[in-house]
Amino acid sequence: MKALISFLTRKRAKRLRGDEGFSLTEIMVAVFIMGLLATVVMINVLPSRDRAMVQKARTDILALETALYEYNSDMLEFPSSQQGLEALVEVPNGVNREEMYRDGGYLLRRQIPEDPWGNPYQYRYPGENGRIDVYSLGADGRPGGEDLNADIGNWGAE
Repeated sequence: MKALISFLTRKRAKRLRGDEGFSLTEIMVAVFIMGLLATVVMINVLPSRDRAMVQKARTDILALETALYEYNSDMLEFPSSQQGLEALVEVPNGVNREEMYRDGGYLLRRQIPEDPWGNPYQYRYPGENGRIDVYSLGADGRPGGEDLNADIGNWGAE
């Protein structure tokens, strides 16, 4: 009887000390599952972000192209490559039809947007791919490239 009381007392003491818990195997399985879930989420989220940046660039380019055609409608010519997109927010030097320039410019907030990667949009008149070229140099900010680094321009939309 004494041995039974001693056994039960030791078992109760172990429980009170907190010796019961998760085994190393259980912890490793939980960490593995969390890592697997994080990987699946990242694989699905990162390409969506990249696609969103490319779509934003296309939307900005369309807005800039529209503003350039409005400028052309008022001024009867496109800005030169040298005047660039700045002509959409302030009257370019050497313009003979200054009185025809729209008050407030041709862009909202009189600001030329940057592409989603923080680089300036490019403008060329006359264009190599159409009447005018408005484009982003892509994620790397250099001409050419593939995938995210590829140039994104208005010539694909014409």
